[in-house]
Amino acid sequence: MSRIIFLACETTVPDSPCRREDAYEHDLSVAAIEPALAAQGLSLDVIDWEAPIESFAGADLILLGTSWNYQDKEEAFLAKLDALEAMGMIVCNPAEVVRWNIDKRYLARMEELGVPTIPTLWVDNASARDIAAAQSHFATDRIVAKRQVGAGAEGQFLFSPDNPVSHGWESERPMMLQPFLPSIQDEGELSFIFIDGAPSHVLNKRAASGEYRIQSLYGGIELTIEPSKSDIAAAQNAYDKLPFPAPLYARIDMVRSGNGDLLLIEAELIEPYLYPVQGPELGPRLTQGILKRLEARAYATT
Repeated sequence: MSRIIFLACETTVPDSPCRREDAYEHDLSVAAIEPALAAQGLSLDVIDWEAPIESFAGADLILLGTSWNYQDKEEAFLAKLDALEAMGMIVCNPAEVVRWNIDKRYLARMEELGVPTIPTLWVDNASARDIAAAQSHFATDRIVAKRQVGAGAEGQFLFSPDNPVSHGWESERPMMLQPFLPSIQDEGELSFIFIDGAPSHVLNKRAASGEYRIQSLYGGIELTIEPSKSDIAAAQNAYDKLPFPAPLYARIDMVRSGNGDLLLIEAELIEPYLYPVQGPELGPRLTQGILKRLEARAYATT
């Protein structure tokens, strides 16, 4: 029986004493994937990605799963993926994809390839002066500051008249500065899930009242939707511009501009939550993609 490993982290593994509030998303993901794999004779083990390398011996394929602390341990995370691939394991998504995706400067490259994105200023050591400059540059008094290597809105700030930047404020990490888009509160964020190159399901993620972050940690909710043809085309355009063969999974997150067009906010290719409740075929679709990769490797070695 082929062994598949679902990477978790110290705050998502089921027996953790310090489990995250949103770790139920880990449970839902495993519950969707494990039966579909078992039906095809594949086993699934959940392992903290920081476990000793020998813990992964005998695995055939690694799913990055809920390794949701990688942004604070970037070099160690990439080194572990390299080591797993060096041991002959298939990593999904591959280390080269993760390297491309881990720094959000990839959004600038996507814009160069013809994908509309949110206007952004890239700052290595952001300060209060940079926030003021961004307000002037974008002609708005509401600026969102995000980590260039980050996830889950951690270390993110919304500076506005109600929350002005304090004198002497500085970030500890390279940041990206963007104008706040009202549509994130009015309509929310649209997430288009792709599995092995094919569209799967689409979510409208809505922020709680008075909040702008759409993650469940901040009270966000998710609704399954049937997007318009133009919205589907915008997401497909973004997906098609990814500079590598179709990954096992991808989540294309988009938000609407003032003129009604969708802008790419993230191409989530590392460890995105894929919303199995809203996509009941997620488990079988991922399993078929995994089987295809296992079969391709077996063919290549014969």
